[in-house]
Amino acid sequence: MRRYREILSVPGAKKFCLAGLLARSGGAMMGLGLVLMVSSLYGSYGLAGALVAANVVAWAIGTAVLSNLVDRYGQRRVMYPAAIVSASALALTVVLALLQLPIWTLVAPVVISGATGGSPGAMVRARWNHVLSDPDQLHTAFSLESTLDEVTYVVGPVVATALATGVHPVAGLVAPVVLLLVGAKLFYSQRSTEPPVPPREIGGQRPAHHGRIALLIPGVPAIVAVNLLIGAMFGATDVAVVAAATSWDYRPASGIVLGMFSVASAAAGFYYGSRSWRSPLLARFVVGVLAMFLTATALLAANTVLLLTVTGVLFGATVAPTLINGNSLIGQLVPRERLTEGLSWMGTGIGIGAAVGSSIGGQVIDYSGYHGGFISVAVFGALAAAIVLISLRGLRGDVANLSETLDPAPSSG
Repeated sequence: MRRYREILSVPGAKKFCLAGLLARSGGAMMGLGLVLMVSSLYGSYGLAGALVAANVVAWAIGTAVLSNLVDRYGQRRVMYPAAIVSASALALTVVLALLQLPIWTLVAPVVISGATGGSPGAMVRARWNHVLSDPDQLHTAFSLESTLDEVTYVVGPVVATALATGVHPVAGLVAPVVLLLVGAKLFYSQRSTEPPVPPREIGGQRPAHHGRIALLIPGVPAIVAVNLLIGAMFGATDVAVVAAATSWDYRPASGIVLGMFSVASAAAGFYYGSRSWRSPLLARFVVGVLAMFLTATALLAANTVLLLTVTGVLFGATVAPTLINGNSLIGQLVPRERLTEGLSWMGTGIGIGAAVGSSIGGQVIDYSGYHGGFISVAVFGALAAAIVLISLRGLRGDVANLSETLDPAPSSG
């Protein structure tokens, strides 16, 4: 706990950390909130899934654009107006649904809301990178943020379900509107911790990688690809767990099982951040990806809710540390002036991967049952492991080269 107290005692850190948590809490409720609202008011899970997919794709594309603008013009100038637009579009979605207008009328506001939502988590991590200069402290800060991410995905779906089933079908989307507006106001009003916009020119020359999107910087594509496959593992796992619990006549337990996955991940991330690790960061990232693959294969042995929970906890414990290491590697590979964009690509990878994983996993389950869903999870894990091993030599060179030619963001290594 001492390490966490140290970073939260940095002037302004506790305030932007809590405001950032509030700003991104609604994101964990969006997908399920849409499904609950549309399935209840329009009676179609298929249409609900299509809207969620449209929202996720729009978010992925919009986040890449917004993060690039943030690195050029600053967080408040770009993201505060974008957050207002996103919340307004989501509120319009709720109104149209309440009026029972045709489902196609919901598409435009859902897409606009996703495209302007951005990645508050990346904004928070960029602030940590700005206020901290010690690599070990930054490692702890990234660990804290990964833990808080997991907390939102434990609490968010539970709250969305309770509101949609206990209050009104649209209530699960009203909450994200409020959280987004209040969180954005509190977060982006904190100017003292906002990362400064770097000059366009340094010493009369354009900075390294200026004008190139962060995704094209050497080493970044491989890590983002691994993140995308990790997201696919998440999406396939969600569907497979529900299918498995349903086939065992314990469908209500699926939420508890998935919650335990996230609890294990949060606990592992919290512990991971409380320690100093002297082994190379890249080596820890590789070990984490391999551990995710191996524990994912253990899910194949689950034939009861209890065994699924146990194997799921093992799988979950590998998640947060691996994501922490991936974000820290981006901090090494991407120049400071492109950090927000680099971190946002990580979130984009997770989001797109989750959509792809749930879609593929669902189709496999339709043909071969829940066991096929867990096979999908293992296959995605195998692909992630293959990419990281194939890319290892190149990543070593990229990290070494950038450490010599750039002033990299502090890392956890």
